[in-house]
Amino acid sequence: MRARGSSVADIAILVVAADDGVMPQTIEAIDHARAAKTPMVIAVNKIDVPNADPTRVLTDLTQHNVLTEDFGGGVGTVQISAKSGLGVDDLLERLLLEAELLELSADPSGGAEGVIIEARLDPGKGPVATVLVESGSLFAGDSVVVGPIYGKIKAMTDDRGQRVNRAGPATPVEILGLSGVPSAGDRLMSGIGQGSSPACGSARG
Repeated sequence: MRARGSSVADIAILVVAADDGVMPQTIEAIDHARAAKTPMVIAVNKIDVPNADPTRVLTDLTQHNVLTEDFGGGVGTVQISAKSGLGVDDLLERLLLEAELLELSADPSGGAEGVIIEARLDPGKGPVATVLVESGSLFAGDSVVVGPIYGKIKAMTDDRGQRVNRAGPATPVEILGLSGVPSAGDRLMSGIGQGSSPACGSARG
């Protein structure tokens, strides 16, 4: 999963706990991001716990050739507390800055292109796949092709489990209606103007 995430992400957020420091899974995530040539931002989490030591985290990272700005390198770091929300706004600002520097952009118009993150066969729903839209927009009712698999999207849900009718670039959604179970990493493409409702069609125009 870490390898798939690194291969499709524009920017990797490496979350390291300030009390635990660099762990084996941290090193694995670094290796995957490096192999995929994905830029990283370090989020040092749990800075509000009693035994937090953010400096030790950054020092340990240098032993794995991750040089942060604090040590004269180019990898940005943000100190956060996911529990209290401290520093999360700073992390979002840093991501926006990185996206601007990397000139990241995507066109929400036209048919959707995306990548399958994971898929499974649900006993009650049939084939279920999570797709990350990379360009264009995906609509409920769209006809899609994923390698040898095809279908018409019967329903889409977002990361909160809420039904949605449209998914634009950088949006992950779970979709129903495929003829089979695709493999993680397969490419999804949708036709243009396949939306199931007039509202979908007008949005495309």
